[in-house]
Amino acid sequence: MTPSLNRSLVALGAAVLTLALAAPAGAVPQPPAGGSTAPAQVFAPNPVADLGIETLTDQKDADYFSADPFLRTAYHQVTLTDLDGSGTLTGKYAAIRSTTGPAATNTGSGFVYTRDDDRFEQTMAYYWITTAQHYIQSLGFGSTLPLVNDRQQLVRIDQYGGDNSFFHDTFKNLDITYGKGGLDDAEDAEVIHHEYRHSVQVSQVPSLGRSEEAGAIGEGFSDYLAVAVSSWAAPTPDEACVADWDSTSYTSTVPHCLRRVDGTKHYPEDLVGEVHADGEIWSRALWDIRNALGAKKADTIIIDAQFGFAADTSMRAAAAQTIATARRFGAAAQVRAAFQARGLA
Repeated sequence: MTPSLNRSLVALGAAVLTLALAAPAGAVPQPPAGGSTAPAQVFAPNPVADLGIETLTDQKDADYFSADPFLRTAYHQVTLTDLDGSGTLTGKYAAIRSTTGPAATNTGSGFVYTRDDDRFEQTMAYYWITTAQHYIQSLGFGSTLPLVNDRQQLVRIDQYGGDNSFFHDTFKNLDITYGKGGLDDAEDAEVIHHEYRHSVQVSQVPSLGRSEEAGAIGEGFSDYLAVAVSSWAAPTPDEACVADWDSTSYTSTVPHCLRRVDGTKHYPEDLVGEVHADGEIWSRALWDIRNALGAKKADTIIIDAQFGFAADTSMRAAAAQTIATARRFGAAAQVRAAFQARGLA
């Protein structure tokens, strides 16, 4: 397996997917929340992107943030929503499980932990998955448009020892597992988002990824959704950089990025037959659509179009479906231009 988010298992019913949760308090308007609430502490979206310090490293999970007046600002006080009232990180959109340490429990002061405690990653996963679902709903899905992944997601934290995270989609399992190798994956909201994307697309198109290009579309959308949710809930200067914090453990170039969504790859000459690499063609097209239409209109079209994808779709077929969807929103010309620039239309 490749490092961190180069981690999708597309074959045999397993696909790499990333999650996202509820938006930081005060960052953006949130839809009305049901269920119980509780105070919590998270990174938003991660310390490297938030503080702009590329030299931060894992240091074996040490909490070297709290003692430094500037570094401690990477911790953000937020409110968890949609909890079921059990005192655990269980709610409408996520149920968190961990066997590597005690489960996070609200004993009266909420879910306020620091990064040296595994319960911090548990809280991160719950918060950012809920935020991602809130973002999707803010686009109109569930009100004027069909629901998208409106279900409880089982999430396993720090239970995979390697530097990898993945989404399981089988008859018996529908869960996301975040790894612990390198930097703990669930410390970076954009890794959480990336895996949640797979769950989103599978809810729209069961078994999506039955061709290499369909798998590449899945990975490209995963990277794109990661930065889209971060932009909505916790915007940072270099939004096109994916997983700035997690990637410090396996990259040497600065800025540290798992991948970027503003690359220059073109179809078909830049295809290499690896879904993460080829997905950069798709994510760049989506990024250009966002820049042309604005975030809300672009993401509404991009997500709505996926209802019409085939499980084994090609990039050009998916582009044609997205252009057809954009026509309903009066944006076909801009969307077609974005795909033409990548060789997809």
